[in-house]
Amino acid sequence: MVIETDILNFWDWLAVGSDERAPALLQFVVTIVVLALVGLLFGFLIAAVRHGPIAAGDLVYRVLRRAAGELFRISPRRVWALARLSVKESLRKSVLASLIVFGVLLVFAPWFLGSESREPVKLYLSFVMTASMYLTLLIALLLSTFSLPADIKSKTIYTVVTKPVGAHEIVLGRILGFTIIGTVLLAIMGAGGYVFVIRSLRHTHTIAVADLAEAKASGVQRGLSSRDMGHRHEATVDKDGHVDVQSAIGHWHDVAGEPENGAYVTSSPADMYRARVPIYGKLRFKDRNGADKDRGVSVGNEWGYRSYIDGGTSATAIWTFDSLREEEYPDGLPLELSLRVFRTYKGDIERGILGSLVVVNPTTGLRSDIRTFRAQDFHIDEQTIPRKLPRRRQDMKPGLSEELDLFDDLVDEEGRVEIWIQCVEPAQYFGAAQADCYIRTRDGLFWVNYWKGLSGTWAQMVLIVCFGVMFSTFLSGPVALFATAGCFILGTFRDFIIKVATGGIEGGGPVEAMIRTFTQQNMTSELEAGGANALIETLDSPLKALMHGLVYVLPDFSSYSQVNWVAYGYNIPWNLIAQNLMAGFAYLLGAFIAGYLFLRSGEVAK
Repeated sequence: MVIETDILNFWDWLAVGSDERAPALLQFVVTIVVLALVGLLFGFLIAAVRHGPIAAGDLVYRVLRRAAGELFRISPRRVWALARLSVKESLRKSVLASLIVFGVLLVFAPWFLGSESREPVKLYLSFVMTASMYLTLLIALLLSTFSLPADIKSKTIYTVVTKPVGAHEIVLGRILGFTIIGTVLLAIMGAGGYVFVIRSLRHTHTIAVADLAEAKASGVQRGLSSRDMGHRHEATVDKDGHVDVQSAIGHWHDVAGEPENGAYVTSSPADMYRARVPIYGKLRFKDRNGADKDRGVSVGNEWGYRSYIDGGTSATAIWTFDSLREEEYPDGLPLELSLRVFRTYKGDIERGILGSLVVVNPTTGLRSDIRTFRAQDFHIDEQTIPRKLPRRRQDMKPGLSEELDLFDDLVDEEGRVEIWIQCVEPAQYFGAAQADCYIRTRDGLFWVNYWKGLSGTWAQMVLIVCFGVMFSTFLSGPVALFATAGCFILGTFRDFIIKVATGGIEGGGPVEAMIRTFTQQNMTSELEAGGANALIETLDSPLKALMHGLVYVLPDFSSYSQVNWVAYGYNIPWNLIAQNLMAGFAYLLGAFIAGYLFLRSGEVAK
């Protein structure tokens, strides 16, 4: 799975930050101050045009003074009454029809998904969680953006504001009511999707006794299971009648009891739904001459997440793990690799590309002998590093043991060890990123991880509701819808926009990229020097600054989507969930205050 930025612990994220990111608390304070100053200036200018500068200053002061008092006087009873009103209004609009749509999708999904995929769990989970996400967000978008403008247009809101209800309670009641509706819908879809995935992928195999062939020397019988859901398992039966079913497409089966009607029957799949808890190391490279490098070579991919090591040379990808303790890994290190393969000639795709793995002590340089493996694209290769490893032949000396102990010899006193990976086959390449090699310590509970993944969708839904209600306090329904949808789209592509604004993407800014598109120029060539190039840079500079400032105000919606974590079988860290919830609460608070001020300054609130 792709992890482009390290996940900090909650305190570091909130107050310390990293080399790439400022502390979240500092970003929040700066954003609030800037937006408040811009809002005050904007409000003052509008009031000055209408009433003159002196009256405008007095008006702004009185609005702020009244707002400071009202915002701290919130009646839970009135807010709850308004939330219940919003729920009843939503039910009258047939929002439960979304559940019918979701049910229809689940009914016809097996026609298109195909359980014969090499990764059926990933396919089914991605479909279910993505469908739940977009249906929930769509309902939240429609409800939050059209409800308040419709009440204002039909003048039904006058029956509310004539009562002792403040504008801040109207905004908060709407947010709470629509959040309740979205939460209930998401919970029902999540439960239905979970049952759908489990039931759809549940299967068994039979192993016919007549198809088992007995090995002459050992007396062990070997054969293949029946083909179910597009795959088969290798099976062995020992002299005592114990049946061992080998793993295939990420799961295996148990066999209990004697054969019935001439065949063994397996249990339901085991180890199919995972929530890996990985420990990542630090990655560095060596080039084909053995010199240390920060990155490997490029094979022409525009996406720079992975760099590559060329096969048949000394090019090496090296992961350094630290803080390893013997008592935590008494049987060795459970290592997993998800390398990418770049082929310069096709060859046998099913066979994979040969690679080598060496365990190295970072302090003494002592190395184990080479272990070989075959890497395939989109395949996780499980490599258990045992406690006892063979010593390199060139290091053999009289009196030395032929074996090395993992923790006594290869893990240094600080608990560090290095894993060296090379591509053996010439003219082929391995692609490596920091998250492509990790120690799998244990597995979390899959069902807990599934609901943790849906918590990201829930946070997105709450943000959509907050932005929708805020925009609907001063915009018409369609305009509020487009404004909220625009915030979601910009927030989803936030990292890309930041790279464009800061020059991290080849091709220049928006104007330069548009010109390159129309003139069919590639992104790496320099534009012709002259006045036109200077004009383009002049036009791009304010656009880049606007993009940079805009996306920092918006939430990073892409970080809330945790579908890939669940689909790829990785446990979602609680740190990530806490960061998303804290950031979501900050945006909720800002949207609530902005919505109140917009509604308070409108004619209805007056």
